[in-house]
Amino acid sequence: MKTISSRIVYENRWMRVREDAITRADGTAGIYGVIEKPDFALIIPIHGEHLYLVEQLRYPVGARFLEFPQGTWEQNPAADPSELARGELQEETGLSAKRMDYLGHLFIAYGMSNQGFHIFRATDLTQGETRLELEEQDLTVKRVSIADFEAYVRTGVIKDAGTISAWMLHKMHEGKYADVHPIDL
Repeated sequence: MKTISSRIVYENRWMRVREDAITRADGTAGIYGVIEKPDFALIIPIHGEHLYLVEQLRYPVGARFLEFPQGTWEQNPAADPSELARGELQEETGLSAKRMDYLGHLFIAYGMSNQGFHIFRATDLTQGETRLELEEQDLTVKRVSIADFEAYVRTGVIKDAGTISAWMLHKMHEGKYADVHPIDL
């Protein structure tokens, strides 16, 4: 596929939508819409046999959901991912982590967006005060057991793809799925 031209069709402080005129491999013309958003950090806060989740309204789907703390800094999209992760953890949950392990980077929906996310496991946690942004004023923090979290995933209570894929990556790093191996590309 070859990009012939590109134009911005919408932009605000959180995202930009562009439309690309393309030529496909067979020579036919087409268009492709791309949502551009900065990468974000997703944090798995673990304290013993418990996890910390946040619950908030997700406006595009009109419902409240549980998920791991996550976010980006629109004012500083090039922020160091580990600094971003520590900041988002503290802002949303009030937690500080003495240990932050990097687990990897995934894309959220690469069929329509360039946005990816960095996954961190936060341990040795200390509770402090939250610093919620205006858009997060309905956010609540929930401490749940790992068993309950996994039941929520199995039963569809947790629907956030980032949260579910991050948990799988965490389990693989722990060796819980020794028979699952990354593909060498």
